Amino acid sequence: MVINDMEHYYFPGTSIPEAYGPYSHAVVAGDFVFLAGQIARDPLSGKLIEGDIKAQTARCLEIVSDILKSLGLSLADVVRTTVFLSDIGDFDAMNSVYAAAFQAPYPVRSTPQVTMPFGELVGIEVTAFRCGTTHSA
Repeated sequence: MVINDMEHYYFPGTSIPEAYGPYSHAVVAGDFVFLAGQIARDPLSGKLIEGDIKAQTARCLEIVSDILKSLGLSLADVVRTTVFLSDIGDFDAMNSVYAAAFQAPYPVRSTPQVTMPFGELVGIEVTAFRCGTTHSA
């Protein structure tokens, strides 16, 4: 869907869990691609997966990667991430999974501790840059 020169993307019926509410999975504005925050949900049930911070971080990154791939991008195109942790004490464990997913030069990152609405341990949102290349979804 294109609104005001911005492309809004949803991915029903894919490995990407459907949105909980009224928001797009991704919005393309110029060369920037903004992804909604993703939590570690199962694509079929929509429920939070079982597992520790490492398992949940890996699932979040898998969903983010799937969304980017659907737009012709990859984690290498990510310029900024925000990793929301329910317990900042999980930082090192989350960071070990995160570090394995991204390559240098790394995107900028913020990692605040927040109260998560569904009991999840982590949520990840990203902004990617298309480098002036037109990608089709």
